[in-house]
Amino acid sequence: MARIIETIDVDVPVSVAYNQWTQFESFPHFLSFVESVTQLDDGTTHWKVKIGGAEREFTAKITEQHPDERVAWNSVQGKDEHAGVVTFHKLGDNETRVTVQLDWKPEGFVESVGAAIGIDDHAVKKDLTRFKEFIESRGTETGAWRGDIEN
Repeated sequence: MARIIETIDVDVPVSVAYNQWTQFESFPHFLSFVESVTQLDDGTTHWKVKIGGAEREFTAKITEQHPDERVAWNSVQGKDEHAGVVTFHKLGDNETRVTVQLDWKPEGFVESVGAAIGIDDHAVKKDLTRFKEFIESRGTETGAWRGDIEN
């Protein structure tokens, strides 16, 4: 399994950063590999992604979600095997640290090489910068879901 851990500080309150992250259908605005995310129910999402020119679809189940703290998930259907967690840490009234950890099984030679030389780390870091720009330029979230999930 490959692993990425990236962190970024955003200049918004922790609730704004967290609330935006719960708006999964907005991910194509700042996650470069995401074509679309459809929220199937409170704890299930269906993803269409394009990685290295290859289109993929999978369903993910949220395994843990606590307002202003964390969102964790794992794939449950589809070819891709992955899991992740995003945590939110209040640094100040208007500053939040967002940390993303992704674990996945690269498929084939190209993905394995990309993971080994850090291309994926760079892509996640760039997408976190896009999230920072997205949320800071708006100053507020596009929506919010404040439910709690524990599976």
